[in-house]
Amino acid sequence: MSPQVLIAGAGPTGLTLAIDLARRGIAVRIVDRAEKFFDGSRGDGIQPRTLEVFDDLGVLDAVLAAGIPQPLMKVFLSGEFVMERRMTAPKEPTPDVPHPNPWVLGQSDTEAILRERLAEFGVKVESATALADFTADEDGVTATLRHGDMSETVRANYLVGADGGRSTVRKALGIAFEGTTDESIRMLLGDIRADALDHEHGYWFADPQDPMEGIAMSPLPGGRKFQFAAPISADSDADLAVLQEYLERRSGRTDVTLSDLSWSTVWRPNIRLAERFRAGRVFLAGDAAHVHPPTGGQGLNTGVQDGYNLGWKLEAALRNPGAESEPLLDSYQAERRAIAAQVLGLSSALLDKTVKGDPNAMDREGTQQLDLSYRQLYAAGEGEGLHSGDRAPDAPLADAAGQAVSLFDMFRGPHATLLVFGPLRAEEPGEIESVSFGRPAEVVRVVRPGVAAGAHDLIDADGHAYRAYGAGDGTRVLIRPDGYVGALLR
Repeated sequence: MSPQVLIAGAGPTGLTLAIDLARRGIAVRIVDRAEKFFDGSRGDGIQPRTLEVFDDLGVLDAVLAAGIPQPLMKVFLSGEFVMERRMTAPKEPTPDVPHPNPWVLGQSDTEAILRERLAEFGVKVESATALADFTADEDGVTATLRHGDMSETVRANYLVGADGGRSTVRKALGIAFEGTTDESIRMLLGDIRADALDHEHGYWFADPQDPMEGIAMSPLPGGRKFQFAAPISADSDADLAVLQEYLERRSGRTDVTLSDLSWSTVWRPNIRLAERFRAGRVFLAGDAAHVHPPTGGQGLNTGVQDGYNLGWKLEAALRNPGAESEPLLDSYQAERRAIAAQVLGLSSALLDKTVKGDPNAMDREGTQQLDLSYRQLYAAGEGEGLHSGDRAPDAPLADAAGQAVSLFDMFRGPHATLLVFGPLRAEEPGEIESVSFGRPAEVVRVVRPGVAAGAHDLIDADGHAYRAYGAGDGTRVLIRPDGYVGALLR
């Protein structure tokens, strides 16, 4: 069967999109030019909003089981311990934010979990398969795939380029990749063993005269590896000997022997944003559309949410083809490019602080992506309370049998959700009826304690849902399939 959607690139972005499409019953193929799956930590910081996405996609338990909380970092200057710091202060879960803290899991482990989930829908990543060429027309995309010396022609309704910063798809479209590359800054990143260090903590070794010009060693889950980050000069070799010498010089220790350098890369500040995220039936997502500095841990997370934003829109367009689907497909670029620009600004500001030696550069508050929204595109003005385009908060409820449930339980799955606070009306307002997401919204009625509840109604015993949504009896809130408010009528 021909795919309805062809995805080039099997990193976290492409895998997220493939899972979302497959669970919606959309025929999908996902290819990757690499012969072997990536093996390294790279994007190892999973932000709270991404944890919510993973909850919906059915992989959260596996991610939490395989990962660890953000570690406590011990700071040493000239070999002397001076303080302990965390990138973000730990927070307790709240009714509206059940996953408030970042999680650490190497990118290759995250990808393995996503591949396993995708396989449950009968879809496997086709490795060693390169997208060699494609042409797009009004009805679809014709792509040439190359497997070694063999070629295959594939016809699909849509093509998504999730194929990284050197994207074949973006280059073929001639889309400008606007931004800068700073060759004066080079950083060596990778995964390594350092058995003399306590693996329960992270480390920062530096000189007191230049405390930000140090080496970071952050423990990775599932073994004895650390992810390291160290600046190197333009003429330095990116190898184990260089890293060993740098560690000894910054830490003042000779008892820490580095070994098993399994993955490394030289990173330069390459901060870029694609001019467009859509060209007809072809889309860009993840690093193909935006490249981030590692400061703030935003790249992987922004890419995952690109895929999560695009999946339900492609389903809607495939199930209801025609001109009426174009505004919804256009909204992918409008929403995600604005978010990518905002996140790039945050990451770049943190990088600038790091380069200037600002001690606050280690702080990562504000990077959890829970407050990122599309409000500016849809809300009729600012102000307190929930608006169209905002992330839809969670809240604890009880069903008619007294069993605990949550709003996230109701949102989970490929559908939209219509929250009805108080009594049902025979006809819903036209503003809600006019929104098409490719499948009917599931109606969830939320009532106050003491109100006669039907078998499928939910009881807001502690009032969290009413407060989180600024609701009164008669409020209707349409929650999009990606967990954002599509319409709110009070």
